[in-house]
Amino acid sequence: MTTQKKTAARQGYKTGEAIVYPAHGVGRITAIEEQEIAGFKLELFVVAFEKDKMVLRVPTAKAASVGLRKLAEPDAMNKALEVLTGRARIKRTMWSRRAQEYEAKINSGDLISVAEVVRDLHRSEAQPEQSYSERQLYEAALDRVVRELSHVNKITDTEALKLIEASLAKSPKRVKPAEGAEAELQDEAA
Repeated sequence: MTTQKKTAARQGYKTGEAIVYPAHGVGRITAIEEQEIAGFKLELFVVAFEKDKMVLRVPTAKAASVGLRKLAEPDAMNKALEVLTGRARIKRTMWSRRAQEYEAKINSGDLISVAEVVRDLHRSEAQPEQSYSERQLYEAALDRVVRELSHVNKITDTEALKLIEASLAKSPKRVKPAEGAEAELQDEAA
């Protein structure tokens, strides 16, 4: 038995609102419904993830504990873009341990943590190729930041990606020594 409440608002969330679910990124609340499961009435947020073609039902009472949150404010989005301009902080530990830490940051749902993963795993044209697992983690983190940035700034994913790439280009690790700096500037101007 399912009853839909189309215009309902629960715990500050309302139908049609874009939200962030930590394990999947940006989604949209399409409905707030009641279902009877094992004899208990549960009120659920129905969250659709268009890009993944997936629908998730989250009990309204568990929304906070699973990390469901509203989109970042423009100030927080700007802080995330600033993180991208910083120097990469790569720990000197085994890749498997770092990969677990990156995965945990991506699934935390915290925008700044996800931006740190993008910053740390980004490779410029001049840097060595990434391993498959590094590239997978980088692309997952990048996708989360792109989707949230595009929703917050009301721009396309492509425009959001360009903003992120511009921030990454300002990062200190992408500057070559003085000898190669002139060649790099000429390449960028071309």
